[in-house]
Amino acid sequence: MDEAQRRPASYDDILRAPSHLRAEIIDGELSLSPRPAAPHLLVSSIVGMDIGAPFQRGRGGPGGWWIVDEPELHLGTHVLVPDLAGWRRERLPQLRHLTFFSLAPDWLCEVISPSSAGVDRVRKQPIYLQAGVAYLWLIDPIQRTLESYQARDGAWVVSGSYSEEKDARVVPFDAVELDIGSWWLSNEEPVATEAPKIDESNDQG
Repeated sequence: MDEAQRRPASYDDILRAPSHLRAEIIDGELSLSPRPAAPHLLVSSIVGMDIGAPFQRGRGGPGGWWIVDEPELHLGTHVLVPDLAGWRRERLPQLRHLTFFSLAPDWLCEVISPSSAGVDRVRKQPIYLQAGVAYLWLIDPIQRTLESYQARDGAWVVSGSYSEEKDARVVPFDAVELDIGSWWLSNEEPVATEAPKIDESNDQG
């Protein structure tokens, strides 16, 4: 086990990871995280629907995008799985029978939780920037916030912060209004703030 921890992670480690966990390779290390809880799943699903209709299907919007749930991204030596990603069709004209994407998305969305915020903000954001991602959203369903970032001059610059707006226009999807306030669970809903513990005893043999 010690030897497996010292060596750089490989794709075989991802294939051996338990199916109920999300497996990524970040800076040569295998990162395992639990599957999302209800607030996370709700936001990710609603955002996909709100953006997918006008920007992928052209219903009430300009079309011209592919919007994909939890794509596996191979960005250099990193293997990452964001909650949502989008490619302009001028860069990715067709979606073929791919199991992973090596072309960096134009837009990414990470729905953060107390257990994942550090990884998403500190470790994954610089990787996305270096890979050439132009737009990044960080959504916190517990705090009910959306932070929108745009890559400028080699750094992430905040382009907007949102919470309960019903008519928000958020780049790069500012051609339509988004009802941010509808993304969150009601205050009466019980919300789990801690992820279940991960048993890694059999992760790598």
